[in-house]
Amino acid sequence: MKLDVLALSGVFDTGLATVLDTLATANELAAAQGWRTQPFDVRVVGLRRRVRTALGLQVPVQPAEVANGAVADWLVLPAIGAKMPPGLIDALATREVREAAAHLRERHAAGTHIAAPCIGGFVLAESGLLDGHDATVSWWLGPLFRERYPKVRLDESRMLVASGAFVTTGAAIAHLDLALWLVRQVSPELAAVTARYLVVDTRPSQAPYVIPDHLAHSDPLVARFELWARQRLAEGFSLDVAASALATSPRTLQRRIEAVLGRSPLGYVQDLRVERAVHLLRTSRVDVEVIAAEVGYANAVTLRALLRRKLGRGVRELRARG
Repeated sequence: MKLDVLALSGVFDTGLATVLDTLATANELAAAQGWRTQPFDVRVVGLRRRVRTALGLQVPVQPAEVANGAVADWLVLPAIGAKMPPGLIDALATREVREAAAHLRERHAAGTHIAAPCIGGFVLAESGLLDGHDATVSWWLGPLFRERYPKVRLDESRMLVASGAFVTTGAAIAHLDLALWLVRQVSPELAAVTARYLVVDTRPSQAPYVIPDHLAHSDPLVARFELWARQRLAEGFSLDVAASALATSPRTLQRRIEAVLGRSPLGYVQDLRVERAVHLLRTSRVDVEVIAAEVGYANAVTLRALLRRKLGRGVRELRARG
């Protein structure tokens, strides 16, 4: 697999290194297993002659233009180092990001698949290539992503999303999930061995790491709804009652929550219930039936099913991690 890694100025050090180290490890293990050729032919390319990471280290790069007419199978765009909305918005307005977006369109037109882990997904979305596709992104940036790119079908609860010629992943360490996914496209067996050598398990979801109130605070009405709902988790949920308490209409409340959070008011209340239940499971030995009642469910069966569906984990696993 021919693979170019595009390093932009201020690239996230850990993300870049993780992708390169994982692919290098896969190459070494393939050689140890008797492969005649390395499975990954990797170049680090840049749009500038000199590229420095977010921590100031200089990255040796080759020109990003296609070398000798050869088209890479994949272009990987590691995250830039802007982690929070204000700095990210400034970074997306730079000339280099505009040039990167144009370069991604050229690569796509030439037949290259594009992988954009973490905040790299914002740069890919700036190109317009993600319009109409499924995608994920770092969970705390979901509201900003959804606002800027309404034509992208975002699900920030997922760790990795493949859609057409594009792959996006969640937050920082998901660079590793992406790299192992690329190895798996060449050889599932090699990917399994690489993961064992790196002592890592891939994670199917970002949901266990999400902090719901962090997302809600990006919008005043949603923040008020979050506070109101937290105080009534044990009660049955009614959109009409919530809207009346917040002095707005049910339609306005529903539309605002869906626009900011990408889920219904009831779906967000379920997130809050899951968060509270997980906290109680990890910090107490309270019976599951009691916890279910405290977070608004009639019995433990319903809560167990919800935890499994949302987090991919059961009560025993959650308590073992407490």
